[in-house]
Amino acid sequence: MSSSRAQEAVTVRTFAQRFSATRRGARLARMLAVHQLDRWGHPYGSPTSEAVALVVAELAANAVLHGRVPGRDFEVRLHRGDNSVRVEVSDTHPAHPKLPAPDPTAEGGRGLLLIEAVATRWGTSPRTGPGKTVWAECATGES
Repeated sequence: MSSSRAQEAVTVRTFAQRFSATRRGARLARMLAVHQLDRWGHPYGSPTSEAVALVVAELAANAVLHGRVPGRDFEVRLHRGDNSVRVEVSDTHPAHPKLPAPDPTAEGGRGLLLIEAVATRWGTSPRTGPGKTVWAECATGES
């Protein structure tokens, strides 16, 4: 290959990383997700960045607090589509989350309600091996 030949740009459409099932791991997952979005053209503070940051933060927190199996990590995947970003968080706990009934007096338990508010859709799916994947899709505002 000659040096005068132009190199083709590689379009990366997926980001995946495993994190320790700790609060620090959840915080790092959110930070790296927002960094990846910036590299994909959704700058810090943009509506897409804010929505995905919230989804990653809530799903990672759930993986750490409710989906944690001692000695097992959780994984975050971002898939960049044409009009959306799909967030997937996988852990090894078999229980699937359910949308709670709103309780205005509760101190917590609103994470899935927040995800439902900012995501275009969300759900769960099985994964290879133990556990499940919880996913959510956020619109990018592009057409």
